[in-house]
Amino acid sequence: MKIIKQIGIFFTVCWLSQIVAAYLPFSFPSSVIGMILLFICLLTGILKIEHVQEKADFLMENMAFFFVPAGVSVMNYFDILKSTLVPFLIICIVSTIITFAATAYSVQFVIKLMNRRKK
Repeated sequence: MKIIKQIGIFFTVCWLSQIVAAYLPFSFPSSVIGMILLFICLLTGILKIEHVQEKADFLMENMAFFFVPAGVSVMNYFDILKSTLVPFLIICIVSTIITFAATAYSVQFVIKLMNRRKK
């Protein structure tokens, strides 16, 4: 019963994010809205981490499985991508490096904040 409740919470958040995205005057991904809604619910205490922990762990452990359809779709359009392969690879490499750098600086910043808080 606990798992069904957790799945229901995730589906409710997804459904609400779809509704919010539909009413926004600009295009914004509903998945991002859903993450923001879930984060706000966890911060405000509407939801506790125990309400979603098991299902979130399951989804994180099986995350690679969810990228299979996207990978297959890329292979279906390989003829179109072939003409722009070099710029596509350059963009992927540069964006990966930028993401790594941003993550590293964010982690360093949070560690400094935590050390200040301890003092």
